[in-house]
Amino acid sequence: MHPYINPLLISPLQSLHLSHKYLPCFHHPNSTQTPVCSVCFKLMAITEHRDIEKGDNKGLEDLIEPLVDGKPDSKNVDDCEEEIEQQSGSIVMVVLSTAVAVCGSLEFGSCVGYSAPVQNDISVDLNLSVAEYSLFGSIVTIGAMIGAVTSGRIADTIGRKGAMALSAVFCIAGWLAIFFTMGSLLLDMGRFFTGYGIGIFSFVVPIYIAEIAPKNLRGGLTTLNQLMIVTGSSISFLLGTVVSWRTLALTGLVPCILLLVGLLFIPESPRWLAKVGRKAEFEDSLRRLRGAKANILAEAEEIHETILTLQSLPKARLLDLIDAKYIKAVIIAVGLMVCQQSGGINGIGFYASETFQTAGLASGKAGTVAYALIQIPVTMLGVVLMDKSGRRALLLVSSSGTFLGCFLAGTSFFFKGQAIFLEWVPLLAVSGVLIFIASFSIGMGAVPWLIMSEIFPLHIKGAAGSVAVLVNWFGAWVVSYSFNFLINWSPAGTFWLFSGFCVLTVIFVAKLVPETKGKSLEEIQLYINK
Repeated sequence: MHPYINPLLISPLQSLHLSHKYLPCFHHPNSTQTPVCSVCFKLMAITEHRDIEKGDNKGLEDLIEPLVDGKPDSKNVDDCEEEIEQQSGSIVMVVLSTAVAVCGSLEFGSCVGYSAPVQNDISVDLNLSVAEYSLFGSIVTIGAMIGAVTSGRIADTIGRKGAMALSAVFCIAGWLAIFFTMGSLLLDMGRFFTGYGIGIFSFVVPIYIAEIAPKNLRGGLTTLNQLMIVTGSSISFLLGTVVSWRTLALTGLVPCILLLVGLLFIPESPRWLAKVGRKAEFEDSLRRLRGAKANILAEAEEIHETILTLQSLPKARLLDLIDAKYIKAVIIAVGLMVCQQSGGINGIGFYASETFQTAGLASGKAGTVAYALIQIPVTMLGVVLMDKSGRRALLLVSSSGTFLGCFLAGTSFFFKGQAIFLEWVPLLAVSGVLIFIASFSIGMGAVPWLIMSEIFPLHIKGAAGSVAVLVNWFGAWVVSYSFNFLINWSPAGTFWLFSGFCVLTVIFVAKLVPETKGKSLEEIQLYINK
């Protein structure tokens, strides 16, 4: 799986919040551009249906009273002002906790970016064949697949902090194994351990951030997870051009050490503490996150009601996913994961340096540096455009761009094989790969995960999301393991094959994928099932 947004706990009512972001506020009737205060938003949510995430089902009488009189209720105006003060209060602990958690995201990116700049050096030093290095490069996805499958149970059993600590321990063991290895066995074991660690990180980091962040900061803070993954990958690409592969393995220890030290100073997720019945610790954690002067009673009640509501929902089985009500959503989510991986992102990303050398560059390092530098700004642009241009439009542009990039790279290798336009071969290859990664970063990397979080009803989200994650990791393994063999078979044919899958992605998105921007979950469900 490429290092981008991932996976299951983007707020389940994100679309609803976004679509109601600017509405006339009952306490501010003269302004249509005032963000809705929580009191008024609760009224709107309760009037239509119960907001499952927030658990708002009490206090309806007090909320309706101002509408009856046609005048603002002084008590509720005070509530609005008090909430604004609380939201602008101390967020130091929230920011610190998020900074510690995204060290796991940085580790994720460091791990997946490790194999690209070191392929030639490791193969020479340890005398590895193509098959042996392909196993080393791809076995990280097997470990991550197992880590992702077990991460939910681990995070629920030992807590979010415990799961992150366990992930860091596995990653440290993996990096040390790679550093001390003298043969392929210990090398592969180390790569597997780091994969298992990042598989847990991929699940628990976004969940922890979503569970500690206040409502007005949740969106911005969760995007840091995605950005730090890409940053970690880019750092590995850049460092790999100037340090040895053993030294680069040691740099992978840094995010883990920072994480383990940071965990000593941040609170556990209050939602997990409430779920396991640790009431005193729950209140202490929530107070540390919201500030000593904050009134946490309302939020604490909402959290408890949310947990009770979720526990009352039926548990979905895998067989439920083929029900006529859900099958179209499953096809869309799984199809997007297949499209994301079949374009070749993990093959191109894992072995970028070797690809550039095959194209005729004197050294793959220059292309690798350009690859690293382009990821971060383009990913940031994609985050900005996601709620402006729309998910579907971004996917169409992104997949069209990945087609162009693969086609250009394939054409460059074709020219090289035919010994024509040889002076253009390196430029075309580098341009094609950079166009591919830029196009992927702006849409196909992040949007499939976001759409997956939006199209499933809450009670089947876990089961359906698990299936989609497994498909994604399996696709990542297939592509990363087979890429070197495909390149040896035919570089031009490999990239043209990926470009063909990109064309199929454009068709799939155009025919089946709905636009979810600005729609509530209910509206999305009606659209999918009509």
